Amino acid sequence: MYRNVSVSSGPVNYAQSISVGPHKLQSDEPMDVGGKDVGLNAQELLMASLGACATITVQMYAKRHQWPLKGVRANLSHTRVLAENPGDSGAAIGMVDQLEMEISFTGDLPDEQRNRLFEIANRCPIHRMLTSGVKIHSRLLIPDAPQ
Repeated sequence: MYRNVSVSSGPVNYAQSISVGPHKLQSDEPMDVGGKDVGLNAQELLMASLGACATITVQMYAKRHQWPLKGVRANLSHTRVLAENPGDSGAAIGMVDQLEMEISFTGDLPDEQRNRLFEIANRCPIHRMLTSGVKIHSRLLIPDAPQ
């Protein structure tokens, strides 16, 4: 279902080329930290992923139920906040990352449908992935020796 993602650096400081199947995009850091700002930074890509997943999931649900949804908008931001229980969070200094997502719907929807769509947005696959305690397994690849 999901295609592999390939990310590689290039000649521009911090700019990364991202390939996913036939799709290409760039990621970079802002100028104030040494990048050229030629693309979204990693945190912005993550927020965009969550926003896209939430809005698409809502559209699919509304379409399946033939609800009069005309549009969905998600606004996201990132902050660092004090952990409620620093020992439980695994955060060494008591700070954790927090994503804020505001969602709005357009269309002639009764309150019950709006509330249900909001619940559905918060159950999208990326939301579930981020809140499930994702495990990341990395391994170092050693290039073949030159011949």
